[in-house]
Amino acid sequence: MTVAPSDRPAPRSAAGSRPDAPRARPGLYSWLLIGLGTFGFAAFWVLAALAFDRQLGWMAVLGALDIAWMLRLGGWRPGWARAIAGTAATALILAIANWGIVAGQLSGPFGLDLMSSAGKLGPNLFWTLFHLASSGLDLAFMAAALVIAALASR
Repeated sequence: MTVAPSDRPAPRSAAGSRPDAPRARPGLYSWLLIGLGTFGFAAFWVLAALAFDRQLGWMAVLGALDIAWMLRLGGWRPGWARAIAGTAATALILAIANWGIVAGQLSGPFGLDLMSSAGKLGPNLFWTLFHLASSGLDLAFMAAALVIAALASR
């Protein structure tokens, strides 16, 4: 008995044929996840810090782990590109959250809403108030978050 060749192509063994294989380049979905993770966590940190009237520097570590998870969820390939993206997104979380916390602390005495206060806040006033509000432990958590972001994202 002879079997005629099939019209279907043979299954490929390349990594791209597996549904669970990471993509070569991050797509729009991956960038949206990073943006959502960065700005969403920064907003959460600002709201929590203003509610408890504390800097809550330990949340920087949670933000770093959140970004590492978002990068993995977004299908980024393991390596230095993912570690750099995770560290950059964590640094952006730190900047946005601390700017928002300082702006939120200033908004009440000046009779402004949070967004108006954030727009009027200058870098020198931010830097001064950031150093006055942050303890050494908060700064240590923020520095550790950048290291954790690089290691967890890699």
